[in-house]
Amino acid sequence: MSTSQPGTWHSDASHFRKSARRDILYAGWLGGLGLSMGNLFRLQAAEKSDATAKSPEPVAKSVIHIYLQGGFAHMDSFDPKPDAPLEYRGILDNIATTIPGVHFSSHMQETAKVADRLTIVRSMTHTEVDHARGEHSMFTGYRPSPALVYPSAGSVVSHELGPRGAMPPYVVVPTAGSQFLGSGYLSNAFGPFALGADPARTGFSVRDLNHPVGIDDARFETRKSWKELVDQHFRKMGEDDAIATMDSFYQRAYQLLDSPESKAAFSLNGESDETKALYGMKPWGPILRPSAGARFLMARRLVEAGVRFVTVTYGAWDTHSYHYRGIQTQLPDLDKAYAGLIQDLDQRGLLDSTLVLITSEFGRTPKVNAGGGRDHWPRVFSIVMAGGGVKRGHVFGASDALAGEVAEQPLSIENYATTMYHLLGIDAEKSLMSPGDRPQSIVMNGNVESDLLA
Repeated sequence: MSTSQPGTWHSDASHFRKSARRDILYAGWLGGLGLSMGNLFRLQAAEKSDATAKSPEPVAKSVIHIYLQGGFAHMDSFDPKPDAPLEYRGILDNIATTIPGVHFSSHMQETAKVADRLTIVRSMTHTEVDHARGEHSMFTGYRPSPALVYPSAGSVVSHELGPRGAMPPYVVVPTAGSQFLGSGYLSNAFGPFALGADPARTGFSVRDLNHPVGIDDARFETRKSWKELVDQHFRKMGEDDAIATMDSFYQRAYQLLDSPESKAAFSLNGESDETKALYGMKPWGPILRPSAGARFLMARRLVEAGVRFVTVTYGAWDTHSYHYRGIQTQLPDLDKAYAGLIQDLDQRGLLDSTLVLITSEFGRTPKVNAGGGRDHWPRVFSIVMAGGGVKRGHVFGASDALAGEVAEQPLSIENYATTMYHLLGIDAEKSLMSPGDRPQSIVMNGNVESDLLA
């Protein structure tokens, strides 16, 4: 649409592009004196809001958000319709789960075994049929606006709760994958830190956790001492408080770079072959395509190390044609990795404090089209929630006999987001400040869905 028309929606990502920057924890050098991470931490402290008295007690300490980009087919995964005509139900069989009377698609065999630890939402609904608009809705809890991009849930969590120790509060694995996984109208300081590469790849390393080429530990320490000389100059000018505060920001940046424990969280090297196999990873042979197992295992390591919100992207689910070719290629890998993640978290005692979400921007059409595909369908679709204060072995809501409309308990984006924030101890009615000093509720007109809560 023309940018000159008032009230129009801009689907071009460049309309929302911010100033260029490296992902949150870039270990760059400012004038040869220090880390840009120091500026990051200064911005975080300057903009972090005080907790309000209305904030609920947190149940979930962390979130692992698995985002299936493109539109995930609910009737071919968590909401099969075996009694529907073939052109609706598709070619996959259905299988029983550990929840009595509840069935999944036949490519969800491993997840079916852990269904008694999950809440299956079969009535997620909104009205946005475009990818970008659907992403904005699901990530922010807001319908898209031509005037304002709202912050993603990960950025809100970063803003409200801040970091634990040296770890960044919000990480995406391997990259954001969507413009709406960012900080929206909040500062870039609350955007995600991206790994930048698939953790399954041979030789994988996180770019920003190493010194730049040519900078060894000794030279790094020298540059820190140069910064101290500059700070001393300003202290003599009577700005001791400001310098002391700035020092604390830089020390946090140095802490991450100097912490073997924190840096180890970004590597899979310490995991046993047994654990990797649980996630469906094969310890032999070349990696020919992205591995859900490696990404999900990385997410577990990150929340275990203190990251508050991890978004993991996996797969390409926009199957307008050859739908079942894409399903059969990707779904078994997702199934094995997700079931492994749930078991691993539970065995480690982390599931009750980690909210695990599977979402997509929308579902896919109930009827298979002439090209053997399914198209965009936001009117009803499925998401999955586990751990972090939600019920175990529960099905929330229902779609109709053809998986085309909500039949029971519609779950809106506002109520979904409000419930997630409630579990994290964040008051969704709290106002954040957008440009022009205009207060914006974290979520507007949302309610906690008590039937989702344990």
